[in-house]
Amino acid sequence: MMIRKIMPVVLAATMLACNNDKKSGTTGNGADTATNANTNTVAMLTDQEKEEGWQLLFDGQSAKGWHKYGGEPVGSAWKVADGTIYLDTSAKENWQTKGGGDIVTDEEFENFHLKLEWKIAPGGNSGIIFYVHEDTVKYKWAWETGPEMQVLDNAAHADSKINKHQAGDLYDLISSSKQAVKPAGEWNLAEIKCVNGKLDFYLNGENVVSTTMWDDAWKKMVAGSKFVEMPGFGTYKKGRIALQDHGNMVWYRNIRIRKM
Repeated sequence: MMIRKIMPVVLAATMLACNNDKKSGTTGNGADTATNANTNTVAMLTDQEKEEGWQLLFDGQSAKGWHKYGGEPVGSAWKVADGTIYLDTSAKENWQTKGGGDIVTDEEFENFHLKLEWKIAPGGNSGIIFYVHEDTVKYKWAWETGPEMQVLDNAAHADSKINKHQAGDLYDLISSSKQAVKPAGEWNLAEIKCVNGKLDFYLNGENVVSTTMWDDAWKKMVAGSKFVEMPGFGTYKKGRIALQDHGNMVWYRNIRIRKM
């Protein structure tokens, strides 16, 4: 009798877990997002994405195309499994991770549309940083030059109590126009699109941030933020994409970009 009661619960939980890993999404441009099943670790582009000029930034099997900010190879804390690249924070070193650190693309990008999926551990924090200028003589951290789309567990991390620090925000600059993030442990579809300074963030299909970079209003906004004493911040019009090590478990997958 006990087994009969337990089995439907187990079956329902299994179906829910499977459904959470089935992810697809589009923005208004109609570009499809292909998601790898757990049994398929090879990242793929759809025929439509190929026609539109998308390229993979993560092959689902290795850290090829990425390196640690500063030029070293990707550290041992960044692991690849089940079509994801994730940060294993079992070994901590200060607030970052032993064998971790921010990782950046080998290639630089100017006008682009970036799409990827992320999920964060309960209480976790990370970020997607762009237009990163890699010069460790001038800049110790990737975020000293590149703006960031915040990756966060809004329900449990202390940063969620700070204006402009929630998931989907243009970190410390602009708050999301709506709450579109999913709970910790669930996949979110994030998009960053910047063409000639016109910047848009999408989170799970919702346009949550829209602004213009590098004009007088941008400079004034930066001057009123925590980045005011970082003269290089938000000034570069070409740079690398970075995934941030903030000392918490985070997973990324289906990372692709289209040059505009």
